[in-house]
Amino acid sequence: MMRVLTGVLLTLVLVGCASEHDGDAHAWFDASAVEEHRRAKDDAFRSTPDSPIPAEGRAAFGGLRYFPIDARFAVDATFRAEASTDTVMLGTTHGDDVRPALRAGTLVFTLGSTKHRLTVYQILPLDARHYFVAFQDSTSGIETYHGGRYLEVAALDESAPVKLDFNMAYNPYCAYNADYSCPLVPAENRLAASIRAGERTWK
Repeated sequence: MMRVLTGVLLTLVLVGCASEHDGDAHAWFDASAVEEHRRAKDDAFRSTPDSPIPAEGRAAFGGLRYFPIDARFAVDATFRAEASTDTVMLGTTHGDDVRPALRAGTLVFTLGSTKHRLTVYQILPLDARHYFVAFQDSTSGIETYHGGRYLEVAALDESAPVKLDFNMAYNPYCAYNADYSCPLVPAENRLAASIRAGERTWK
């Protein structure tokens, strides 16, 4: 049976994050909150009925694998809203399944000295609380899931910086269980960068 995934299905608190070694970290950056989020997610994956870990493997599940929390990957981004409201169809890991979505706009941010862009989507029917970003980078298929990872952004504002924290990047459920159908990364969201933050491959 195919299971549909648009974002995190378990109810987990998404928060900003931090690192102990970067004096230039943003005021909103909180490493302890990221650590707590990771502990809660491991507990949920191990014990809840909605866990994507196959039931026969949950007893032996020792937790997900992550890069160390790193303040350099928590950045302020500039949001530019999309002028068009046309619906786009996102392909998924199940070829006969497509996901209707709206392009909310573009996030522009800098990592190191390089500027990058990511398109933000809203999966239909609209959920005004969360915006969806799928991306691949140079770690994809090596240190991280080959199909890319996801981020969720809780609020978008053209008049203020948007908190974009790759320490919170997570694998789609299809990385753990092929029964799930997960949106593919759009071509415009393949970054020429190494995002060594967030979830790694889980095995």
